[in-house]
Amino acid sequence: MVKIYKPLYKPNQVYCGTGQTAIVTGWTLKGLIKKKLEDYEYGAIGQLYSATRGINFLVRNLLWNPHIRFLIVVNATKEDKNSGAVPCLLDFFCKGFKSEQTENDSYCWKIISDVVGYIDIEIPFENLQMLRESIECHEVKSIREAVSLAKKLAKLAHKPEWAAPTIFPLVENLPTILPGQRYGHRIEGKTIAETWIKILHRIKTTGVLRPTGYDGQLQELIDLMAVITDEPPEFFFPEPNYLPIDRQYIEQYIPQMLEDAPYHEGIKYTYGQRMRSWFGRDQIEEVIAKLINEIDAASAVINLWDSGGNFSRCADGSSDHQHSGSPCLNHIWLRVVGGELSLTATLRSNDMFSAWPANAMGLRALQQYIRDAIARRSNYDLTMGPLVTLSQSAHLYDDTFDTADRVISAHYDRICNSRDYFDPAGNFVIELTSDEHGEKILVTQIPGSGKAVSYYSGHNALKLVREISAASPAITTEHIGYLGVELQKAVQCLKTQTTYTQDL
Repeated sequence: MVKIYKPLYKPNQVYCGTGQTAIVTGWTLKGLIKKKLEDYEYGAIGQLYSATRGINFLVRNLLWNPHIRFLIVVNATKEDKNSGAVPCLLDFFCKGFKSEQTENDSYCWKIISDVVGYIDIEIPFENLQMLRESIECHEVKSIREAVSLAKKLAKLAHKPEWAAPTIFPLVENLPTILPGQRYGHRIEGKTIAETWIKILHRIKTTGVLRPTGYDGQLQELIDLMAVITDEPPEFFFPEPNYLPIDRQYIEQYIPQMLEDAPYHEGIKYTYGQRMRSWFGRDQIEEVIAKLINEIDAASAVINLWDSGGNFSRCADGSSDHQHSGSPCLNHIWLRVVGGELSLTATLRSNDMFSAWPANAMGLRALQQYIRDAIARRSNYDLTMGPLVTLSQSAHLYDDTFDTADRVISAHYDRICNSRDYFDPAGNFVIELTSDEHGEKILVTQIPGSGKAVSYYSGHNALKLVREISAASPAITTEHIGYLGVELQKAVQCLKTQTTYTQDL
């Protein structure tokens, strides 16, 4: 009996046929394999980008479609190696899995692999073992090899289903959303790792839930600005490492940001290719030359968005608006102010759990590369300024909610408690003083230069807080809260004629 593959999860992302072979294409475009096969030569064709997200859904779909007896896994690109999703899936079939306790005392199945990959504990051990033992897994290195093997397997006699179709419902973990602004958010941290934790927390507490363009949900902040001020040259990786990437991964990822790459069928562009040659010129070299010749230039810009026309490298000369797979990173701006080089990047859509840490490190490497090139070719020895990412859609997908919660629970409080109390608005010295009109509160604003720049005086704590906030709208929330407490203390001392001492 011929059966059509019916995915329970992510159905819009899977091509379905009537064969007994499922093809996992990794980062290779699934449509390029589909067009070379007849429907009866495959059961399902789908891509796999992330070990922490995709494998769990793939396993559930296979348990619901036990007529699948063969699995072809395409491990063809640098992106497959960098993301680790394909190697992790292969390790699941080859090495197995084990139970592991998470930071919030729950349990999951962890794939035995150098790449971190999880499967929900709700799926029994016996079912996962039966899946591993019943499906014959093959690794291939190219589209051609995948198509050839699929055609060969399609000629074999159909085998019976290895089990009854089984559903293991997902345990929903819908977040409790606190009130917050919808547009325009700012988060700052010294390192990418620290900033990432703060980003996860902000999205999970105030992000808006909405459907994805495929299926499922995401939680989103619109227009999120992340500012990283002090990332070290070799990058900071915490111990133990809670980031979704490690040092080896980022060493393989950075060339995709810095280097050009030839075009290969089925393989998406890299950001380096978009910057180096996509539009017929090397924009990184142009930016370096621009800043050497005009160090104060405000037009050192790199564009990655293909709007079509004469210089388009899209397959049919169309624009990035007209097809899927358009770049998430759209625009990069370099600027020198006060002898330091900053980099600002705009991303139209940003997976803040799986993609942003690598995006940020790749952009920081590009910033360092440009700084070093300017230093070698000119007399400008610039310091490294901040890295700023502007994510128009900063989101988490619902299949990472649990993992994000675990990371936040384990690290957010510690990061918030290890602060240095620096505020660009400066320091505020509060004292009681007197003049011909009697005693009053005097607040002196002193920035990093040490020279007073503004004075505020009066008898009403709330009025003073409002004046300070209006004059320095970028003051940190914790700082203005502290000032409110101290000013109220000062008011009380005025009333009781007692000595006021500012709590430092």
